[in-house]
Amino acid sequence: MRYKPLSAQTVVITGASSGIGRVTAKMAARQGACVVLAARNAEALEALAGEIREEGGVALVVPTDVADFGQVQRLADRAAEEFDGIDTWVNNAAVIEYGSFEQTPVEDFRRLFEVNVMGQVHGAKAALPHLRRTGGALVCVGSVASDRGVPLAAAYSASKHALKGWIDALRLELLHEGAAVRVTLIKPGSIDTPLFEHARTWLGVKPKGMAPIYAPELVADAILHAATHDDRDVYVGGFAKAMSLIERISPRMLDAQLRMTAFEGQRTNEVRDADAPHNLYAALPSDGGERGGAPGRVHERALFPWAHKRPWIMPLVSLAVFGLLMRRLRAPRAA
Repeated sequence: MRYKPLSAQTVVITGASSGIGRVTAKMAARQGACVVLAARNAEALEALAGEIREEGGVALVVPTDVADFGQVQRLADRAAEEFDGIDTWVNNAAVIEYGSFEQTPVEDFRRLFEVNVMGQVHGAKAALPHLRRTGGALVCVGSVASDRGVPLAAAYSASKHALKGWIDALRLELLHEGAAVRVTLIKPGSIDTPLFEHARTWLGVKPKGMAPIYAPELVADAILHAATHDDRDVYVGGFAKAMSLIERISPRMLDAQLRMTAFEGQRTNEVRDADAPHNLYAALPSDGGERGGAPGRVHERALFPWAHKRPWIMPLVSLAVFGLLMRRLRAPRAA
């Protein structure tokens, strides 16, 4: 089935002020889409809109806190009124907090759910009436943590797990009623964005994503592919897919590996305390741009989602990634 090309679409993107959202907005605009930019940081959104317009693109700025349904409804209304409808809605806004479960304050756990889960629920509630009319796409950015929780990020893992359960149910309900709305869950591995710079941390140091680290452009490409195709679940990064496979086959083996690697693998040597500026409750003055300056190598290419676009090759790629991860998992046990 052929879907509306990006050049004819209106695309709403939450969390557009930095990282994946910012990259997605620029890529969509370059392909001719009218982009609606939403986030809490109005100054960062205006700067992004200026860059898009300088390149000949069309951008509308609507400052929005996705935890507030009234603001999200206003975002949908403004977008539909300005561009006569919405074709793709990208639920991308998210926050993260690092520390053990017992260190994490209950109010922080709740706030993280308000942004990461209810923010996407609010987006779907506001967008679905418009997407039904256009036969559009709801694209939700989850994580490999949607399939497998990781230590020191319990609240974040729980929120991403919650997204998967909700999206699975929503997708079936839409299929049952025959609604022409496509729903996609994007599951990236660790991505080089300012997410970690913005995080609240109880680790005593600045956190980092577990290697391997991938470029945000890879996630943006997966999001925009979902805007024009009927994708279901899309992994970004071979390690994300492999973790999901191992979780299904041998979760205890993955427990052993993460116990050995995830605790130190999410810490830098940069001292940072819990009172350092973070964006859990309010936007930071600077959103930090597109990249986060991840230490070590950042992968600019990945088998996933490249292989996802070529369904005939997916089984072979999955087997190859599974084999590589099995070797990696076994190595520490033999040491």
